[in-house]
Amino acid sequence: MTRHDNHPVVAPERSFRLDKTDGKVFGVCGGIANYLGVDPLWVRVAFVAGTLIGFGSLILVYLAIALIAD
Repeated sequence: MTRHDNHPVVAPERSFRLDKTDGKVFGVCGGIANYLGVDPLWVRVAFVAGTLIGFGSLILVYLAIALIAD
């Protein structure tokens, strides 16, 4: 017989932070990449593509994240 503990499994707490060391402009894409666990290049490519497709609207989102995030 095995005994099982009834303790819930708690995921490690993730928090978003700007990545000044891996960042190019403000560290927004580097911070998003760290939060998601992906390569920062893919996040940068997604931001550029979204900016071109969205007629520049992601530039405002990028600046808002840079100003609001820690």
